[in-house]
Amino acid sequence: MKKILALLSLAFVLLLAACGGNNSDTGSENETTEGGTEEATVITVGASSVPHAEILEEAKPLLEEQGITLNIEEYQDYVFPNDDLASGDLDANFFQHGPYLNQTVADTGYEIESIGGIHIEPMGVYSKGITSIDEIADGTEVIMSNSVADHGRILALFEAEGLLTLDEGIEKSAATIEDITENPKNLTFSPDYEAAFLPEYYNSEEEALVVINTNYAIEAGISPLEDALFIEGDESEYANIIAVQSEDKENEALNTLVDVLHSEEIQNFIIEKYEGAVVPVGGEN
Repeated sequence: MKKILALLSLAFVLLLAACGGNNSDTGSENETTEGGTEEATVITVGASSVPHAEILEEAKPLLEEQGITLNIEEYQDYVFPNDDLASGDLDANFFQHGPYLNQTVADTGYEIESIGGIHIEPMGVYSKGITSIDEIADGTEVIMSNSVADHGRILALFEAEGLLTLDEGIEKSAATIEDITENPKNLTFSPDYEAAFLPEYYNSEEEALVVINTNYAIEAGISPLEDALFIEGDESEYANIIAVQSEDKENEALNTLVDVLHSEEIQNFIIEKYEGAVVPVGGEN
């Protein structure tokens, strides 16, 4: 009896081994097999939820047609997407404009760079209680993001509206609060706020001016074109970019991503979806 049981056990083990061998010979859709199925190219891109991830979702089927599978990792902040790109957790990211990337590289030494500008998100100034520039009272507080790379952009926007004057010797994109030479309304600039929380201050600080990045405004249900007290024109130089590690600057799949995002189909999607709150661009920035 013991011999019979031993033989049955041996037969069972051999059967399992045979089944295992059959499974190991079966190729998945993404593997190269004898039938000729080619391995798909997979890229992972980190992006802000709105509008970046929405735009990437629209690009997915166009990339699939070219044999590229796009994975999208969504972020709600401006720090981790560059950290994760530099560490290799991402192949690219799509959330920032060029000056912000340049400041990050200067601060961290990361070897990452742009391979193409995709769209502009005009910066807007909002207020619940102030309905026109003429209503801005002496000493009004201006609540703005703690992103130093945006400070010159914001101050130049206020200068364009005649609310202040910047030092003529400073490049506007690099301007700081200390570079204000004339401030006739004695505006108080508070540059210490996390960008993601700015819509909350817009809703709670009725007598303040709040400068909100367009992606956060849209995500909070705020219309840049309808709700902003004043806003950048579409000539802004702050295009949002696809950033990659420097060693991947010539990567075919990542450059194909940029080409797809520059395509007429995606640019028309941006125009129709965001109705001027996000403006497509067609070249590098």
